[in-house]
Amino acid sequence: MRRRPSITLVILVASLWTASPWRDNRVTVDAAAAQANEPTVPLPNKDDSFKFAVLGGFGTGATTQYQLADQMAALHERFKYHTVILLGDNLYGRERPQDFRNKFEVPYKRLLDEGVTFYASLGHEDSREQRYYKLFNMDGNLYYTFSPKANIHFFALESTYMTPEQVAWLEKELKGSRSDWKIAFFHHPLYSSGRLHGSDIRLRGVLEPLFLKYDVSVVFSGHDRFYERIKPQKDIAYFVVGSGGTFLAGNIDRNAGLTASGFDTDLAFMAAEIIADQMYFNVISRSGQTVDSGMLTRRKTRTPQRLAPN
Repeated sequence: MRRRPSITLVILVASLWTASPWRDNRVTVDAAAAQANEPTVPLPNKDDSFKFAVLGGFGTGATTQYQLADQMAALHERFKYHTVILLGDNLYGRERPQDFRNKFEVPYKRLLDEGVTFYASLGHEDSREQRYYKLFNMDGNLYYTFSPKANIHFFALESTYMTPEQVAWLEKELKGSRSDWKIAFFHHPLYSSGRLHGSDIRLRGVLEPLFLKYDVSVVFSGHDRFYERIKPQKDIAYFVVGSGGTFLAGNIDRNAGLTASGFDTDLAFMAAEIIADQMYFNVISRSGQTVDSGMLTRRKTRTPQRLAPN
């Protein structure tokens, strides 16, 4: 989605926003974004902000993966993000030491040399042993949390095997977090318009109630090999970022009614910046084109409603 700078639009469905108790997370984009191809909402690039990137489905070792990695490195030269979250399918095919080198260490060497930290979640293509790979920063855990800055808390999940133990752990961690920003990332999307995979309804039934109860603002997933920004669901922003190394052309079913913006004609990654209650984002393709951008506001803790006395 692209826009002309003079026109902006807050994406919401008026009737739902009027009646819903979830009314604090709004995504701002441009009304003309579908017709234009230039950047819309720029990343502010402030010195004291938290900057990060999002990448999924990347570990092919192909030339195209290296080309997108070059775009990530080029962006880093002017936009100093220090964190990258990985959405699974980190290595396609074999996972020998040389594969970790050719599919991760070499393509992202410029970022690694600059001290950028990658935090992985595992996809269905990935060996569970990846949790011991030092550069994925999982510390041997299939699911974990980290807080890179005060008031920002990430929750990395293992969505292939969502065990009761993991669900109990997640609720405990969400409940105990006092961060303003709660951001979840994992492989299988709760919402997706993918023709190949699409929404994981079973997983949604398990996770979405917890995300709503504990004010998760943003959810990142991969699995489907494209980029998609989902229309806000119950005031939560969902993104599919699954085309870091390979893509399926035309795989977004735009008749599904979920797509706010989608890109399924090339590889892409996301860059994001959190400033106070806002998160700005740009999605950048292998050619360096910004194919989507916007700003969203975090969800706020709701005051419990009291029933009127009889």
